[in-house]
Amino acid sequence: MVGAGVLSLPYAMAHMGWGLGITVMILSWVITLYMLWQMVEMHEMVPGGKRLDRYHELGQEAFGEKLGLWIVVPQQLLVEVGTCIVYMVIGGKSIKKVHETFCSECTPIKTSYWIMVFASVNFVLAQLPNFNSISAISLGASVMSLTYSFIAWGASIKKGITPDVSYNVKMKSTSDGVLNFFSALGDVAFAYAGHNVVLEIQATMPSTAEKPSKVPMWKWCIWAYIGVAICYFPVAFDGYYMFGNMVDDNILITLKHPAWLIAIANLFVVIHVVGSYQVFAMPVFDMIETYLVTRLNFSPSSTLRRNFKSCFAGITMLIGISNLFFGSLLGFLGGFAFAPTLYFLPCIIWLKLKKPRKYGLSWTINWICIVIGVLIMTLSPIGALRNIIVSAKNYKFFS
Repeated sequence: MVGAGVLSLPYAMAHMGWGLGITVMILSWVITLYMLWQMVEMHEMVPGGKRLDRYHELGQEAFGEKLGLWIVVPQQLLVEVGTCIVYMVIGGKSIKKVHETFCSECTPIKTSYWIMVFASVNFVLAQLPNFNSISAISLGASVMSLTYSFIAWGASIKKGITPDVSYNVKMKSTSDGVLNFFSALGDVAFAYAGHNVVLEIQATMPSTAEKPSKVPMWKWCIWAYIGVAICYFPVAFDGYYMFGNMVDDNILITLKHPAWLIAIANLFVVIHVVGSYQVFAMPVFDMIETYLVTRLNFSPSSTLRRNFKSCFAGITMLIGISNLFFGSLLGFLGGFAFAPTLYFLPCIIWLKLKKPRKYGLSWTINWICIVIGVLIMTLSPIGALRNIIVSAKNYKFFS
């Protein structure tokens, strides 16, 4: 549940300010936790013991066989593929930071090459067969995410407040400030990514009528969200408090000292995004193989899996190399892809399947979440796309 998007939260705060920033952070935590509860509950809501093991199966149950696929699958693919692309960029930049810290006198190496180094690890790990096979990698990634989050806000406190720090919202004009705020909403949304694979993870757990999987699943979701709060809020608030509106789109890039600790934190980021890349790529592999076998009549084999998994890793690497706009890319994907699956699609499905009493508490809360989610989905990509266009004026591809 703790994604690498945590590193951009101080930057998002710089575009929102204290009041709006704290409000958005807390609301996002509460709303996404509520969405998570709904998804865990709906996993086993069909009578007869049927389990909805995939997000698109939940969509099909609500909207029908074909329409459910068209509503859910494109959104889920955008989230999972987009996350893998962003993690390519994060992984490459973090390796570069480690290299520059430990070898400050070495000849600088292009970020593109470091992304290729990061991708080479994923080429190998992508060949693992299923979620259970990456459990150790996922555990290591979880520990790393907690660790570098603690380092990020601990090192910020250790450094102290930057001289002449300013907490004025980062903007050149009123319109610039508004558009940056829209993009910042997407940055926050991107930080909450785990919902898109929660059903696939719950599907790996045994379940009976006496001991349904939703009981232990929800218990550990609570623990996970406590971890999210411990990581996200201190990083966002301490990072912004110490650096103000001068913070970079990655807090670990802003931090310089102690050099060895920041280098280690970036190394932890690399380990984390390696594991997270596999978690988000696994459902995509499942969809690709299902399509190749059922629609294109390929015979399932290890050679087929090896080929399309390698192609996927290569494609995400190439797109990552050509799009290094970390902050704006998070904002665009967070709004356009993440907001639907995080903020309002579970609500729509809940209303469709559970049919709560009109104007009752459940009905009202879900409609409020739907309105908030639609606003984020509409506004965030506008601000982020504008920032990408502005940054692209001086950008050289494959730099």
